[in-house]
Amino acid sequence: ILAQVCHSGSNQIGCREALPCQRSSIKCINNCSNNSCSMGNTCHPGSQPQSLPLANGVPVRGEGWAPSSDREEQCTATFGRVDSAQAIRGSKSFVAPAEPSPNNGFISRFFSTKVEESFDSVGDALTHYYREGLLPVEKDSDYHLFHSAELPAAYFSARPMVLTIGQYSTGKTSFIRHLIECDYPGQQVGPEPTTDRFVIVAHGEEVQKIPGNALVYDENFPFMPLSAFGNSFLGRLECARVPSPILEGVTFVDTPGVLSGEKQRLKRGYDFEEVMAWFIEHSAMIILFFDAHKLDLSDEFKRCIASLNSCTQRVQILLNKADRMTTQQLMRVHGALMWALGKVVETPEVARVYVGSFWDEPLETHELADLFDAEKGDLYAQIEQLPRGSTVQKMNDLSKRARMAKAHAMVLEHLRAAMPSVWGAKEKQEELLRALPSIYVEVSRHRGVPLGDFPDLEVMRTKLAMCDFTKFRPIDKNKLDRLESLLARDIPSLFRMVPDEIHS
Repeated sequence: ILAQVCHSGSNQIGCREALPCQRSSIKCINNCSNNSCSMGNTCHPGSQPQSLPLANGVPVRGEGWAPSSDREEQCTATFGRVDSAQAIRGSKSFVAPAEPSPNNGFISRFFSTKVEESFDSVGDALTHYYREGLLPVEKDSDYHLFHSAELPAAYFSARPMVLTIGQYSTGKTSFIRHLIECDYPGQQVGPEPTTDRFVIVAHGEEVQKIPGNALVYDENFPFMPLSAFGNSFLGRLECARVPSPILEGVTFVDTPGVLSGEKQRLKRGYDFEEVMAWFIEHSAMIILFFDAHKLDLSDEFKRCIASLNSCTQRVQILLNKADRMTTQQLMRVHGALMWALGKVVETPEVARVYVGSFWDEPLETHELADLFDAEKGDLYAQIEQLPRGSTVQKMNDLSKRARMAKAHAMVLEHLRAAMPSVWGAKEKQEELLRALPSIYVEVSRHRGVPLGDFPDLEVMRTKLAMCDFTKFRPIDKNKLDRLESLLARDIPSLFRMVPDEIHS
């Protein structure tokens, strides 16, 4: 009887471990006789047999399997502050449900290859689904050349990142120093442009500094794609690891002050805005810093803020050093800041601005001291909630990326099919580029893809202008079906297994 197995999970004749064997009223899979296994384990006639996932009808045991009495507990992953290589990793493993067979007949039960998949954490499950369901479509459609690089495995198990952006001397480094309550390697504070590099402030058992060229090859961190920016940037990248309690839940990114002037921008040696765009895409929270005494926005800073329009729900705005002015002055400065942001941030909602002084220095005597304390408490509560919501956020990001990759692949297939087979390819390609907006609408209507899933029109037009449309590959139907399964079944089933308190 194939379904009757030893408690030890053995799929061979004879138990491998000295564990109690359970058999049906007929006979045990281990051919037990006289209530005894061949390895000396005691059988329990008439006891309820335990079920294991089946592969081609044969019981298999995975690390995520547990007896039925523990199944409810086993299907819940516990998330919290853990080692940097295992963030979002639970103390319990869980089992992702198998896809139901379309045919429940006799043959399908014995020859189906679908089994329940066991994972140690949600991060492991997301990594598996990305590799199996989304990555093949991305590679076939050159998604990484058009949009963003391949996601490393560490991305799905990394702690949520908090990105700080602002012009020089707005208090970014002092803010991080205030939260982690200790100094960190590479920390520089001053009224002049001091931080000239990207510093990843992460948790570590002891104080350690990791240079950029070594950091991008550390499998505990999700920074491998940054190697594409070259040595000029990697020389300005480093990681500071310190044993701070708050870093057990989040990782901070201290960025160089945004400069003004074309000469200073060009002398960086790397594309600052491209690097910032990568960090923005992969950060759970983005904090914009403004000094209450200097609200001017440089052109480079405006472009950085404009790139946040697609993720405004993750942006928090700080008006720092507010205790150094009177209430009347602060009211006017707040109004001026909102007016300046309204010309750059393209959202109908009013942005929340946290007002105060976010550093270790005591506040100057101020009639708004209670307001500053309340604003600081609200912001810190937002940061504290990031580890709990990071799991759901990564599921959301994977779903968003999968929908965009699907629309991207369909657009490229449409362009390839529209190209002539003999002559006139160059003229036809130019015509298709001009007609790209109408192509979006046509693909959306014929393939049932929402227009909101399509890539940015100008980005696509710029990248397509450098491509040969006849070289695009057609969509592999099997890979597309797997991507559809990822969106329709895998991610929703994984979302239902996340503990309820994480959703809130």
